[in-house]
Amino acid sequence: MTGTRQLDLLVIGGTSFVGRAAVAEALRRGHRVTTFNRGRTGPDVPGVRAVRGDRTDAGALAELARHTFDAVLDPGGQVPADVLAAARALRASAPFYAFVSSAAVYRDWTALPWTETASIHEGTADDDGPPDLFTLGPRKSGCERAVFETYGSDAALVVRPGLVVGPHDNVGMLPWWLSRIHLGGTVLAPGDPEQPLQLVDARDVAAFVVDRVEAALGGVFNTMPSVPRTTIGEYLDLCVAATGSAARLVWVPDEVLLEHGAGPWNELPFWLPTAANPAAAWPVDATAARVAGMRCRPPEETVRDTWAWMQTAAPTTGALDHGIGADKEDRILRAYT
Repeated sequence: MTGTRQLDLLVIGGTSFVGRAAVAEALRRGHRVTTFNRGRTGPDVPGVRAVRGDRTDAGALAELARHTFDAVLDPGGQVPADVLAAARALRASAPFYAFVSSAAVYRDWTALPWTETASIHEGTADDDGPPDLFTLGPRKSGCERAVFETYGSDAALVVRPGLVVGPHDNVGMLPWWLSRIHLGGTVLAPGDPEQPLQLVDARDVAAFVVDRVEAALGGVFNTMPSVPRTTIGEYLDLCVAATGSAARLVWVPDEVLLEHGAGPWNELPFWLPTAANPAAAWPVDATAARVAGMRCRPPEETVRDTWAWMQTAAPTTGALDHGIGADKEDRILRAYT
């Protein structure tokens, strides 16, 4: 226990990435944790009380609400109507709701850096459309609205991380780079190696959420390093070091990659060409979270721990398909060099 009473916490999901990190952090501090999930994404963290159920099932939510909790942690909600239903069902049995949103809610990519008061996408609390990457911003905005409409600003915490990395990664960007670099050879490195990255470890997001839950303090926070702490060049060098690879990084300029049809972000993770998007560094002002006590571990620790986890991890259910094909990578490298 870390200077607070033992809490009864309900985590919706809790088997992957930020949710799993939050469960592990809460258990480490001595709290009692109940997870509510379908049992499909992965095994529950040892030590939890696992309740099987689907958040879209009103009956399952009603049964869950028969129990009392000190707080609800919702690390993965993407459909506003589902978040609204859970919040309404649990309002009487859990006085505090913590929701993990996303910096994708911010609407204007020219008004940088974003603060928590920047304009966000329009989102409705009863939107029941299926989640997808193209509507992530509006849907997460709608989820936020669902939480605040039900719990109010004092009893609700919303955190907005940017790109999350770390062990149990179900996004797949850092694992792809680690896997590719581990293969060795000549590796296509995208764009400008000095491009800033503002990545955040899932464990650091989780620790901040549990801190606020323990204190029952609501609010909205951009949860990431308060300024970019590394560059894409430094980060890929860390991947080389962590894997012990003899890979040779060849940095190919934005214009060459675009000319050959290379895909930003999904095909070449972390790459956002400045030619196509002047806000490629996507700086977010996370001063408020830092002042409120958020701590971010060094990038090398995240890279090292992610690689260590990958050595024993089973394939992550739900991970996105990232990475440029070997033939295309070779074709671009031969054209450039």
